[in-house]
Amino acid sequence: MTKSVGVHEAKTHLSRLLEDVAAGNEVTITRRGAPVARLVPARDTRRRFGMDHGVFAVPDDFDAPLPDQLLADFER
Repeated sequence: MTKSVGVHEAKTHLSRLLEDVAAGNEVTITRRGAPVARLVPARDTRRRFGMDHGVFAVPDDFDAPLPDQLLADFER
C-alpha cells in the first residue's frame, strides 16, 4: 500500500510513518501536492558468509608461477 502525506504531517508523525514502512508499506512525502521523497522498507544489505558457495571454483593452477611476459606487463 502506498500512502501520500505532506511534509508537515511527515515531520509531525514520523514515528507512525516509520512503523507503516517497517510493515512493508511505502509512504510518498509531498510538498504542495508534488512528490519529493519516498519512504520505503530498507533492504537487508548484510553479507552472509558462504552465500556464493559453488558459484566460483578456484582453478587447479591458481598457485602456478605467472608467465614472464605477464610479469613484465605488471612491472611497466
